[in-house]
Amino acid sequence: MENLSDDEDINRAWKNTKENIKTSAKESLGLQELKQNKPWFDEECLGFSDQRKHTKMQWIHDPNQNNVDNLNSVRRDASKHFRNKMQAYLKAKIEELDTNRKIKNIRDLYRGINDFKKSYQPRTNIVKDDKGDLVANSHSILARWRNCFSQILNVHGVNDVRQTDIHTAELLVPESSASDVELAIEKLKSHKSPSIDQIPAELIKA
Repeated sequence: MENLSDDEDINRAWKNTKENIKTSAKESLGLQELKQNKPWFDEECLGFSDQRKHTKMQWIHDPNQNNVDNLNSVRRDASKHFRNKMQAYLKAKIEELDTNRKIKNIRDLYRGINDFKKSYQPRTNIVKDDKGDLVANSHSILARWRNCFSQILNVHGVNDVRQTDIHTAELLVPESSASDVELAIEKLKSHKSPSIDQIPAELIKA
């Protein structure tokens, strides 16, 4: 950044800086695996699941009584194991919430509560037209949004607004020094959602 010239495009400069931050972070920190929907589903559960699939394939190829009984037995064992694993996981999470409550770790406490509260939330792809009727067709929805934004963004009578030229003798914002940039980075708040560049404040601090 110290080699940037005054006439260089700021958007292109930020794009290069953003890519350098992401590349450096990937090389030094690596990538984090996404959390699975069922944290209690471990390798042992995967073994029960594979066994259940194998037993079901045997029953499909040869649906005799012996394979039927074997499939029902494996299903019962797998369901019992899954249920015990889930109950053990929920018990551990509840104990973790209680520990965070006792030590007044509010951030992790509310994060854990939100994880328990989250459930299936269906997406609704329905909008209302000009008359207030519901529209579910994808083409009609796109047309509705197009008309809505055209009415909001297309402002008429702009020529009536008076234009005033502002002349300044010097720059309104002085050039930032390296210490100013470091101080601004230190003041960035942690645990906030990143913007469109997907770079959190913790990464810039690091």
